[in-house]
Amino acid sequence: MDLTSTPLCNFSDLPLHGMNNKAVVVQWGPCHFLEKARIAQTGGADALLVANNSVFFHPSGNKSEFQDVKIPIAFISQKDFNDMKQTLGSNISIKMYSPPRPNFDYTMVVIFVISVVTVALGGYWSGLIELENLSTVTNTEEREMRKKKEEYVTFSPLTVVVFVVICCVMMVLLYFFYKWLVYVIIAIFCIASAMSLYNCLAALIRKIPCGQCTITCHDKSIEVRLIFLSGLCIAVAVVWAVFRNEDRWAWILQDILGIAFCLNLIKTLKLPNFKSCVILLGLLLLYDVFFVFITPFITKNGESIMVELAAGPFGNTEKNDGNFVEATAQPSAPHEKLPVVIRVPKLIYFSVMNVCLLPVSLLGFGDIIIPGLLVAYCRRFDVQTGSSSVYYISSIIAYAVGMILTFVVLVLMNKGQPALLYLVPCTLITASLVAWRRKEMKKFWEGNSYQVMAHLESSKNEESPVITDEQIVQQ
Repeated sequence: MDLTSTPLCNFSDLPLHGMNNKAVVVQWGPCHFLEKARIAQTGGADALLVANNSVFFHPSGNKSEFQDVKIPIAFISQKDFNDMKQTLGSNISIKMYSPPRPNFDYTMVVIFVISVVTVALGGYWSGLIELENLSTVTNTEEREMRKKKEEYVTFSPLTVVVFVVICCVMMVLLYFFYKWLVYVIIAIFCIASAMSLYNCLAALIRKIPCGQCTITCHDKSIEVRLIFLSGLCIAVAVVWAVFRNEDRWAWILQDILGIAFCLNLIKTLKLPNFKSCVILLGLLLLYDVFFVFITPFITKNGESIMVELAAGPFGNTEKNDGNFVEATAQPSAPHEKLPVVIRVPKLIYFSVMNVCLLPVSLLGFGDIIIPGLLVAYCRRFDVQTGSSSVYYISSIIAYAVGMILTFVVLVLMNKGQPALLYLVPCTLITASLVAWRRKEMKKFWEGNSYQVMAHLESSKNEESPVITDEQIVQQ
C-alpha cells in the first residue's frame, strides 16, 4: 500500500479502509521511522517499507521507546519504488531480504594507503625544501634573512592556540549556520585545492627538461606548459564544483584535490620545534574528542557535531531546532556536504545496501595534515642534524600504526572514531622516544632556533683560531 503522500506520524494519517495484511510504503521523515512502524502496526500492516533517496547514517533512535513494534521494517530507494510502481503496478507482493554484510572492507586499505603516502610525501617534500635552503646559505647575513623568513611563515605556540580556537569557533558556526557557510567552504576549497594541485604538479613538471618554451610579458617570463597546467587545475576544480553531488565519480576528483591540498599544506606550514608540535597535536586531540564524543550529550538530537558536519546532515534532511526533518525537493544547502574529507565508496554503495548503511568511508583532511606537520618537522630535523632520516622513518611508521589502530577500534566498536585519538599518541610518543634514545631531546624540543644558534656559535669558534694563527705567523 502506497502511503508516501502522507507522513504517517499520527493515527489520523491511517487510511479509512484499513491496511490489514498489507506492506505499507512510507517516506522518510519527518518523524522517526519506528513511530511510523508503530502506527502502521496498529492499523494492521504486516510490514513497513521506508522509501528515501539516500540514508547516510545507520537508522538510530531510542529503541526502548518502541519495544512494542514487531513488524519487519526495510528500506528501499525512492527510485526503485517508483520503478516498481511503473512496471508492476500498485498490487505487488513482496518478500523481505537482508543482504549479508561483506566480511572485509577494502576501503580501509585504500584510505590507509592514501593517508600514509600523503603524509610521507608531504614530509619528504618539506625536507627537500629545507635541504635546498641550507645548501644556498653561504654567509651570516643569508642565515639571518632565512631565519627571519622562517619566523614569518612558522607557527609559534601562541599562533597554534589561536588556530585551535578559530577551529572551534568555525565548527560551532558551521553547525548552526550550515545552510549558508557550506557554500563558503566549498568556494574556499575550490580555490585552495586548485592552487595546491598546481603547486604539486608544477614541482614535477619543472623537473622535466623538455618543453620549456616561455612567454615574456612585462619583463617577466612564464613557461607555456605552466600556463596550460594552471588551466588544467582550474578546470578540475570547476568540474568538481559543478558535479560535486554526482555520487558515482565526483568523489575521485574530490580525493585528488584533497590529496593535493593536504600535500601543499604539509609542505608549506612549518612548526619550528617539537614544543609547537606537542601543543598543536595535543589541543587538536582534545578538540577532536570533544566534538565526537562529548557533543552527543549536548546536542538535542544526540548526534556528534563532527560526524554530522563531515558526512552532511543526513544527506537529505535539514536542521530545525535541533531535529531533523524531511527536506524539500528543491536543492538547498543541507543537501551539500563539506569537502573536508577523503571519500572512498564501499562496494555496497552500488548495491541495495546503500539505502540503509553508510556507503562511504571517510577520513578528514585534519587526520592527514595535523600528524603530517609533525612528520614534516621530523624530516627537517633529520636534514638539519644529518641523522639519516631516523626521525622521519620512525614517525611514518608510527602514523601507519596509529591508522591501523584506528581501523581496529572502528571495526570492534562499529562506530566512527576520531582518528587523532590514536594518531597523536602514536606519533608524539614515538618521536619523543627516538629523541630521548639519541640524547637529542633538547635539540629536538627547541627545534630550528636551537640549530641556527648552535650553527652560528660553531662558525664563530672555527673563525677565531684562524685569526689567532694568522696573528702568530705575522709576528
